[in-house]
Amino acid sequence: MFQLVAFPDNLTRLRQQRGLTQQALANAAGIHVTQLRRYEAGTSQPTLDALRRIANNLATSIDSLANDDNQLPPDLKHHLAALNQLDPDEQHVIRTLIEATLLRHQARKFAG
Repeated sequence: MFQLVAFPDNLTRLRQQRGLTQQALANAAGIHVTQLRRYEAGTSQPTLDALRRIANNLATSIDSLANDDNQLPPDLKHHLAALNQLDPDEQHVIRTLIEATLLRHQARKFAG
């Protein structure tokens, strides 16, 4: 599984900014509150499906949850910001491409 270095801090921060309890977010995302606590503690990492549901319920992107935005190259920040201008179908295509590329990268790492 890929490393989500900034994920625990980002998850906690965004959940609190949205005024959600751990229980409320867990219920909305369809995960057990104990698992959400593990994610926030950094002792467990979510599946891609769980990560997607958490991001959707926090009204944010998987990228914003998983990464430290300060480490992103400026051109990538610009491209990510521009995604909001696409229609939902186009956004879905981009998400699918990104997720497939990340999964392929991880598969190659583990196979090699």
